[in-house]
Amino acid sequence: MSDRSVLDQLVDWDLAAATARRLARPGPVVSAGEAAEAVGSLRAAATAARPHVAEITGLHAPSDDAVVKVVDRPAWVAANLETLRAMLGPVVEAMTEKKPVEPNAVVRAVGGAVTGAEAGGLLAFLSSKVLGQYDIAPGGTPRLLLVAPNVVQAERDMGVDPADFRLWVCLHEETHRVQFTANPWLRAHLVDSAQSLARELAPDPSALVDRLGDAASRLPGVLRGDGGSLLDLLATPEQSERVAGVTAVMSLLEGHADVVMDAVGPAVVPSVETIRARFTDRRAGLGPADRMLRRLLGLEDKMRQYRDGARFVRGVVDEVGMQRFNTVWTSAETLPLPAEIEDPSAWVRRVAP
Repeated sequence: MSDRSVLDQLVDWDLAAATARRLARPGPVVSAGEAAEAVGSLRAAATAARPHVAEITGLHAPSDDAVVKVVDRPAWVAANLETLRAMLGPVVEAMTEKKPVEPNAVVRAVGGAVTGAEAGGLLAFLSSKVLGQYDIAPGGTPRLLLVAPNVVQAERDMGVDPADFRLWVCLHEETHRVQFTANPWLRAHLVDSAQSLARELAPDPSALVDRLGDAASRLPGVLRGDGGSLLDLLATPEQSERVAGVTAVMSLLEGHADVVMDAVGPAVVPSVETIRARFTDRRAGLGPADRMLRRLLGLEDKMRQYRDGARFVRGVVDEVGMQRFNTVWTSAETLPLPAEIEDPSAWVRRVAP
């Protein structure tokens, strides 16, 4: 076996980073002073968001060890390549332990380059879209990432107050930090679930041809917007159920953060209603090519996670209050099931009657 791990032979990480740098769109034009002001403002907003999130959610997480990094697009790509590598490493190890494999020279030379280029292209696309992210960092220290050029570009595009918008974004990301740090079990659960799902989704070579044929027949529906993504096309019905379970948890996390960022009200973010309206319009105003790519990658499903998750959170809180809603963070068994995301009362009956 080569000294390099099987994963490193299958993915050319250097090529992935180089591809992302080459394909990523340039950020907005700013002066050195404007760049420094944006970085300082975002750092301050991340700190200012903490007491508001604690008050609204009723969750309390240590802030003395909170890591906040204001990054540009290449740094965001580098951080996510690091996370992807840490996430996939144990998956590949588990798969090769069951069926040891040493990639041949062709796979190492061609397969690694192709996979690296694909990863780089995907991250290049995402690097201009993401405003912030709580990186759970399976292989390292979790940190809150704020992508300064994307925040500046978004506030310019929408014509909103920069100070208000930056705090609004930080309220969302700080909520994610609190979700994981106030409930330490959640990080390990999400990582384990994602890695387990990745192992299950690894195609069986004997069934791959049939799966690809079925996917090709259903691809036009995905492109039309009938629902699904490339992942859904390649998953078996049993795997789709597992995907739905992980998606339900992601809907909870994203919806909860969206509810918090809107709940602060004008006393904290004076233009919050204007920001939410324009941000929603911005999401809906994508061009045809961008929308098609989002469908293929499942990013439109991501948008539904915000909407469906927020409806779930508001439905539960309206019915039983925030304190009983927080029962959701007790364990994996109290997380919402896929059907409960659509029916908050069903979760209440099962978990917090």
